[in-house]
Amino acid sequence: MANRQTEGPATGGPILRLTKISKNFGAVSALTDIDLEVHAGEVVALVGDNGAGKSTLIKVLAGVHQPTSGQIEFCGKPVSLDSPSLALELGIATVFQDLALCENLDVVANLFLGHEVSPWNLDEVAMEVRAWTLLKELAARIPSVREPIASLSGGQRQTVAIARSLLLDPKIIMLDEPTAALGVAQTAEVLNLIERVRERGLGVIIISHNMEDVRAVADRIVVLRLGRNNGVFSPDASNHELVASITGATENAVSRRIERKSDVNHRGGSTA
Repeated sequence: MANRQTEGPATGGPILRLTKISKNFGAVSALTDIDLEVHAGEVVALVGDNGAGKSTLIKVLAGVHQPTSGQIEFCGKPVSLDSPSLALELGIATVFQDLALCENLDVVANLFLGHEVSPWNLDEVAMEVRAWTLLKELAARIPSVREPIASLSGGQRQTVAIARSLLLDPKIIMLDEPTAALGVAQTAEVLNLIERVRERGLGVIIISHNMEDVRAVADRIVVLRLGRNNGVFSPDASNHELVASITGATENAVSRRIERKSDVNHRGGSTA
């Protein structure tokens, strides 16, 4: 995998660094001593089984939840993400799985919803031009910026949601299951879009259960298990390694299949 030379924070360190982040909900510990770093121009995949703490961690970074303990550094400085608006102001944008798009409005209206006046003070024509410019930079396959969201495909809707987050010039964008329930062509479209976002120098965090999608775009794969760090892998890691880290079991269906294929090959046979 080629090294990507991308300008980062002035300190030369990561854009985002989490140190010993924990989050408790009463007596329930959702996160325990989580460490995480994200650099400019890097895609970090956050994977784990249901209940591993992925969504809680994303909500902590989005300012929805405040950590019980630990430290968050952004561009080398300690920060407190007390609200979603503060996270956005700092430069952390989040695209949640529901996308939060208004289906009865067109692409332009969705891109600028809530920002029609401040900070751009744009009129309809200027907003349309800005929308086309951004979507062209992303090589997005949107037929028209005046197309209602209801008529767009799942991949196109994901594109609009990501483009909307980029209007605020964030340094990090977080994507929650960006390819969930998408077809093959739409998934490829979204993965290409993630590549282009990375090329803009942003740090990207993606949550996904699809290991093939993760391998396609991630520079690092961070595994959470039961609310704790449980390994950091390169995209070249085997399915056996990833499944073992995610489930906590070295003996699983993947490892058994590998063993069966190995036995067959050793005997000079073949397997379907």
